[in-house]
Amino acid sequence: MAEVKDAGHHLEEILVDGDHQKQIISTIAAIQDHPLMEISESPGHLLLLKLWQREEDLFGRRIARKETRMDTLRREIFQICLFFFMFQGFFSTILFTSSENNANSCQKWWIPMLVSLSSCCMMILLVEMKLCRYWKVYGQLQRERTDSRALTRCIQELRMKGASFDLSKEPVNGNRIKSSSVEIRWKPLTWCRRYLITICLVCVMGLAVPVCRFVSCA
Repeated sequence: MAEVKDAGHHLEEILVDGDHQKQIISTIAAIQDHPLMEISESPGHLLLLKLWQREEDLFGRRIARKETRMDTLRREIFQICLFFFMFQGFFSTILFTSSENNANSCQKWWIPMLVSLSSCCMMILLVEMKLCRYWKVYGQLQRERTDSRALTRCIQELRMKGASFDLSKEPVNGNRIKSSSVEIRWKPLTWCRRYLITICLVCVMGLAVPVCRFVSCA
């Protein structure tokens, strides 16, 4: 009995039993019935998914830019406030030193007072401009975040429902009306909280008049 051997090639036979074959068939059926597979077979749903994913990416980029802008504004406000207090200390020191060497300084105490008030008003105006810009960017950031969350929920719903998802549905944020009404209700408190830095600087500036009078006439 002759045996034929093929050098370097070995034929292996893979035996597949009935249970394993049923498992493969069920896996293939599950993949075909998956919502993502239904979306890929529906041009309308696939196009909507791609558009929403692109819009979600744009939301992420805009949110990152606004967060960076807010960090920059915070640093600028801190620097202006630091310069404000340094100027007050330096100006008070110069005024005290000059008043000791000038006997008539009490008669012209209003001159350094005007210089101090004008300088303080300029710096407070800069802080106020930065604060207005900061809270404007903050409001835009909150709207971007809420819209992004609403869009993310719609994308998740589309992926879960597949072809049964309603193409006419649009991302809607239901919390915006509620948050705006609460903000209007507590508007005075919100305004004081937002512009607390300006209020503190104005109070410090108000001390310039008695300080200049006291230092010049002491």
